[in-house]
Amino acid sequence: MVCDMFDVPTSSYYEHKQLSKQINVERLEQRSEIKALFKASRNSAGSRSLLGMMCELGYQIGRFKVMSLMREAGIASKQPGPHRYKTAQVERPDIPNHLEREFDVSAPDSVWCGDITYIWAEGRWHYLAVVLDVVLLAGHYRPNRMQSWRLKHWIWRMSNEAGHKV
Repeated sequence: MVCDMFDVPTSSYYEHKQLSKQINVERLEQRSEIKALFKASRNSAGSRSLLGMMCELGYQIGRFKVMSLMREAGIASKQPGPHRYKTAQVERPDIPNHLEREFDVSAPDSVWCGDITYIWAEGRWHYLAVVLDVVLLAGHYRPNRMQSWRLKHWIWRMSNEAGHKV
C-alpha cells in the first residue's frame, strides 16, 4: 500500500529489508578500531580526533560516519575539567603549632621550617620542597616578599645554569 503510494516496486522494499539484516563486516571492523583508539586516548578523543587517527591508519572515512560509529559503540568523549586549586578553610587541629610564631631560636639544628610548592615547567608540574634551619631566619633575617622573590629568582637562575628550563 505505501509502496503503491510512492510508486516504488515492492521488490525494492523487500530487498532493502533483506540488506538491513546482513552483517556489514567493514562497519564492524571500523567500529572495533574506533573503540580501540578511543580506549587508547583514555576516553578523551572526540570524532575529529578519531577521524584523524583513522585516516592515519589508512581508512577512507568521514567525520559523520565516525560520529555514527561512536554512537553505535555507545562511546562519548569526556574532557577533563579545569584544574581547581584548593585553599584551606580552617586551621588543622591535628597538626599542632609548636612555635606559636616564636622564631627566636638560640641553637642551630633545633627548629626547621619548610614549604612545598609546584611549578609548571616543560609541560608538566614539578614539585619544589624547601627546608631551612630557623636559626638562619631568626634575628637578622626575617622572610618577606622581597626575600622570597630573591629565593625564587635564585632557584630559577640555578636551574638555568644547570640546563633545566623553568
